[in-house]
Amino acid sequence: MKKPKQTPEAAMMQIQKIFERKGTKALNMARQAVKEERIKSRKAQQALTYFITEYWHDTARPSLMALSCEAVGGDPEITLPVAIPMILISGAIDIHDDIIDQSKSKDGRPTVYGKFGLEIALLVGDALLFKGLVLLNKTEVEKIPAETMLQVNDIIKTMFFELGDAEALELECRRQLDVSPEDYLHIVRMKAADVEAHTRISAILGNASSREVEALSEYGRLLGMMIILRDDIIDLLVPEECRSRITKECLPLPLLYGLQDAARGPELRSQLQGKTISDRRVQEILSTVRNSRAIARHCKTMEKLASKAMLKLRVLSHNTRELQLLVEAMLPATEEETRAANPSISTRAEPGS
Repeated sequence: MKKPKQTPEAAMMQIQKIFERKGTKALNMARQAVKEERIKSRKAQQALTYFITEYWHDTARPSLMALSCEAVGGDPEITLPVAIPMILISGAIDIHDDIIDQSKSKDGRPTVYGKFGLEIALLVGDALLFKGLVLLNKTEVEKIPAETMLQVNDIIKTMFFELGDAEALELECRRQLDVSPEDYLHIVRMKAADVEAHTRISAILGNASSREVEALSEYGRLLGMMIILRDDIIDLLVPEECRSRITKECLPLPLLYGLQDAARGPELRSQLQGKTISDRRVQEILSTVRNSRAIARHCKTMEKLASKAMLKLRVLSHNTRELQLLVEAMLPATEEETRAANPSISTRAEPGS
């Protein structure tokens, strides 16, 4: 008898345990590296400490690197010298992203931008970025050959430029009601460069074949897209996040699909217009979206991405069950399950990704 597929919520609970087991060591080492720096500004020190110890619980990325390396037969320990600086680099990207989006809180907690202001947030982001890059530059004299590190550095450079390009394109979509779902998904794919970089680097560190490197890279790209689209659904369930997406950022995919709905599109367009969006208006918008085909289309899009990601894993030569679990955990759930789930992987990171 075929084993029944578990729910996304059950998969997420297993993933949380895996993250704790696989990623805590790298996170603690990254925190320690930051704590070694001496900063005279009390406010800057407080902001940096807040972010690295209270806000940013990124066990997901180092875990993804370890799992990806194992999936091609490599030793996961070889990913540590890269995973540690990548935690800091990803944290810096997240802080800068919050500044761009004017995000003062996420998941019920103030961001560094929301708690300490723009200037301090910018400086803390810069500090994490520079610290990460310095640590990354030291890895070639440790466990990883210089030639391999050249490849790793090139992947990270490409990631930075693609993420920056995606952010610029997304800025052009702010408060725009005529963005097509296809154009938005193109930007989402570019933003998934973050996750792809982690899986691609891990494949190379694990001495994978060129075929495995490309398969694991595309898996990372597809998983990254699913993470972002899962965040789109979660943002709709939190009124403050939903309002922020409508007024300060690009509309999430379900709203873009809703605008295309023949029956509900005109009503939704009217609700989305205006400089301010009240709590009541947010609830009206969500009601309209739920009564359209938007959520069903969104779920179908994610299921297609999941199927493609699973196919890529078939190329790999070793155990991929935990990488499959990551995909299953990102699939759409019921509203109750989505509310209960902890969105712990995130490219916006939102936090802990």
